[in-house]
Amino acid sequence: MDTLKSWWFTLQQRDKKRKRMNKDKTKKLFKKIKLLILDVDGVLTKGEIIYDDRGRELKVFNVKDGLGVFLLNKLGIKTILLTAKDGKVVRRRAQDCLIEEVIGGVLPKESVLDGLCKKYKVKKEEVCFMGDDLIDVELIKKVGVGVAVRDAQAKVKKAACYITVKKGGEGAVREVVDLIIKHKNLEAEAYKFIKKPLL
Repeated sequence: MDTLKSWWFTLQQRDKKRKRMNKDKTKKLFKKIKLLILDVDGVLTKGEIIYDDRGRELKVFNVKDGLGVFLLNKLGIKTILLTAKDGKVVRRRAQDCLIEEVIGGVLPKESVLDGLCKKYKVKKEEVCFMGDDLIDVELIKKVGVGVAVRDAQAKVKKAACYITVKKGGEGAVREVVDLIIKHKNLEAEAYKFIKKPLL
């Protein structure tokens, strides 16, 4: 029985140590972020496309993601949408969330990284990019913090240094935004902007 207790205690200690190490790693990753780049389909949305009877494309966005991005931009950390497919719906959402820039129809996605770093005066290691599919892999590898959403393709997850608990379109972006705000010690500042409905 003593051996069993000892084994169980050792497992618990290892688990605590692992959680502590993961927490320290997460803090180190997100504390340095100055620019957030987001894919749209599969990250800000669930990756589903709806067409109305006139053939117009509709997208469903998560309100919590939107508020998070809004707050991040208010705090001076710029957010950019980088999507293979541009459209009015995407630009409207960007406008609602104070998103600095929308870059649409550009492949390969990693081709814009140097220009964005120069434009926003940040280093690659200060950039976070969130993606979900194969066209996101190379950019995920090149930035300081490459994030894959929970339901991303396996190769995307393998390339990422952080995988969200939430799925794309279901709060994954808010999860990352909250980590950035928390580890940059901006939580108190963020609360100042929450005085009335924003979105």
